[in-house]
Amino acid sequence: MSPTDLPVPENPAPTSRFLITVAVMMATVMQVIDITIVNVALPKMQGQLGATSDQITWVLTSYLVSSAILMPLTGFLTDRLGQRRYFLISIFGFLVTSGLCGMATSLAEIVVFRLFQGMFGAALSPLSQSVLVQTYPVEQRGRAMAIWGIGVMAGPILGPTVGGYLTQVLSWRWDFYVNLPIGILCLLLTAMVVPDTGRRPRRMDWTGLVTIALAIGALQIVLDRGNTDDWFASNTIRLLTVLSGLGLVGFLWHSLRNRGRQTIFDLRLFRDQNFSSSCFLIAVMGLGMYGTLILQPELLEGLLNYPVLTTGLVMAPRGLASMAGMFLVGRLIHRVDARFLVFVGVVLSAIGTFALDWYNLHINLFWVLWPILVQGVGMGMLFVPLATIAYSTLPPRESAEAAGMYNLLRTIGSSIGISIVSTLLTNETQVNWNTLGGHINRFNPALQSWLHHSGLLRVNRPFAALLDLNLERHASMLAFLDCFRFIGWSFIVMIPLILIVKKPARAGASPVHAALGD
Repeated sequence: MSPTDLPVPENPAPTSRFLITVAVMMATVMQVIDITIVNVALPKMQGQLGATSDQITWVLTSYLVSSAILMPLTGFLTDRLGQRRYFLISIFGFLVTSGLCGMATSLAEIVVFRLFQGMFGAALSPLSQSVLVQTYPVEQRGRAMAIWGIGVMAGPILGPTVGGYLTQVLSWRWDFYVNLPIGILCLLLTAMVVPDTGRRPRRMDWTGLVTIALAIGALQIVLDRGNTDDWFASNTIRLLTVLSGLGLVGFLWHSLRNRGRQTIFDLRLFRDQNFSSSCFLIAVMGLGMYGTLILQPELLEGLLNYPVLTTGLVMAPRGLASMAGMFLVGRLIHRVDARFLVFVGVVLSAIGTFALDWYNLHINLFWVLWPILVQGVGMGMLFVPLATIAYSTLPPRESAEAAGMYNLLRTIGSSIGISIVSTLLTNETQVNWNTLGGHINRFNPALQSWLHHSGLLRVNRPFAALLDLNLERHASMLAFLDCFRFIGWSFIVMIPLILIVKKPARAGASPVHAALGD
């Protein structure tokens, strides 16, 4: 049976459609939240597992590496196993490994269990996207992608809040145990209501698998640990960078040499102008979204002294604004050119990010919140039309493979964004500290005025301590503002790419619209 002959499930009745949506969205949210939920628990885990601050980060790295490596195999394994069976295997494996992570008694155990958890969780997001677009009729698929986007965007926002609460009230182990009741219900619903697809034999391309695994795995480790290890000052980072480059070159050479045969991923997909442009745009969007999500909690807690739970509540409106933006796009996408919606989303995201440049050490809650809301609406308006454009001009047989690569590039873009802003924050803090420190001398009238206002009329230990504290806080604040400006310009860079995207063949074309032959 050829790929184009594979049967596509019929659109189910509304009741079944609702249950299918609940099942796949539970899987998506569970997987996406798990990427960030552990972040706030690392200090507690470090103490109980007897790890150093450097060693404990492997709890995050192992998950990200294995997930990134397995994501491009989504199309291959879906063809071999069938959609429902592969979904069930992924959920069950994710469920079991979550329980094992919660029971881990050593660093080695939890790193291994997180490695397997990432392997099983890699396909949950791409498969849920595929199931939703098959479940909803053509005229409602924009709304379906809005629902899927809510799950993907809510995860990074809810993760730190839920993780902080569970760690504070119960234990870090509950950051993993919380997946058990959700996963069991998701497993049962998936087995009962999620439709299956036809299977076809495919030969495993072992050369392609090894080279792409080396390229992605080494790159993910470099991005995750680069800032900690001082980037290319570290021999390990240099070695991993070389290995990643060799893996990428080997994969490209192998894939191009075997065109027309079954390879792990068909590079000819990137000949499609809309798909390649959308992949780059979603990667840049990942930089902006995750970069901001990393910076704002640090700023609120470290400089503005917000408690952890308060920070989570302050960040929550971004998720609500993103949901509003997605629902709005879900209704407009049948009437408005998807490229225009992407442009509006980019502009709103840039405005919300550049507005963060007005932050200061004495800012009130209103000025903290409104840029978050504007940026959230912009992000929500980007997600759905980007997915629409990405798949609108691809042939039917390429949809599953394209979904795996699209989600992989979103993940890599997020990792690159986190690495860039973390490094930029560290470097700019040092630069600003040196710049501001150069103005601290007895001949500076502003310093004399500040000393008089602070009640410190002579140089002593309290004076030195207070001066050092204020110097550090102002240098950090300026570094955050530098990072926000960089992220804002990253959104502006997206605009020229929108201009080269082709208009979909039909207005309102939804993701995998063409791929499903509707």
